[in-house]
Amino acid sequence: MNSQKKLGSRAFDVANLIALAALVFVTIYPLYYIGIVSISDGTAVNRGDVRLLPVDPTFEAYLTVFRNKDIWRAYSNTIIYTVAGTLINLFFSSLCAYPLSRKDFYGRSVFTFIIALTMFLSGGMIPLYIVVRKLRLIDTMWALVLPGAVNTFNMIIMRTFFQGIPASLHESARIDGANDIRVLRSIVLPLSMPIMATMTLFYAVQHWNSFFNALIYLNTKAKYPVQIMLRNIVVASEFADQQADIGSVSTNFNVVAQNYKYAVIMITVLPIICAYPFLQKHFAKGAMIGAIKG
Repeated sequence: MNSQKKLGSRAFDVANLIALAALVFVTIYPLYYIGIVSISDGTAVNRGDVRLLPVDPTFEAYLTVFRNKDIWRAYSNTIIYTVAGTLINLFFSSLCAYPLSRKDFYGRSVFTFIIALTMFLSGGMIPLYIVVRKLRLIDTMWALVLPGAVNTFNMIIMRTFFQGIPASLHESARIDGANDIRVLRSIVLPLSMPIMATMTLFYAVQHWNSFFNALIYLNTKAKYPVQIMLRNIVVASEFADQQADIGSVSTNFNVVAQNYKYAVIMITVLPIICAYPFLQKHFAKGAMIGAIKG
């Protein structure tokens, strides 16, 4: 009987290992493929010869990207939008989550319900655009960071985490004469580093990958984020593919466009990949606590 259980347990472990290995491969291979394609010879890429290893490695595509001033400008714009947007998100989300986490806040259930309702019912894209235009935010950075200053889902997770902080700490601070702002700044936030790290990652990834808002609200090319530039490069690459099929452009141009596209994609995703390991510990802890408590 015990031998049968051990055999079944080992079979499950093997099947689980195979499934997890397949999942890891499916997750990592697309990024790995983009990386090896970006440093492979463009002609080999067009022929479909690149599979597991780069063919005739060259960094010419990256050198071309680094020499492009528009890419650097878009990259700096994205960093500014991400940093400013994340700070604004954290500030307003914590200001909203803290009072909703307090049991002595009268009507907090009503306010929570009204706020949560926005997750399912919204005004839509056109009314939001009209509001942004009326506020004269079109073609400014603020059009990208202010309309989404508070993400309802993230705010609810943050509120749930705040609810787990012992009420005795609030009472002790009140006895010492601290007001709500002081309690939030000196007690709640220092104890909430896991959830703040989680929200930082959530909001930063959201802003870094933001494409549609910039496409709608920005008109000046000098203000474009890197995602818009990447979209333009992808469109240009697809156009080059179509024209190459009918002989309207040279094959060399098509080769350069392919490598250039993949190099820009790698440069775009690398910052998030590099930042994640430093936030992973807090991310896992904050997400689990914020999701389970309450």
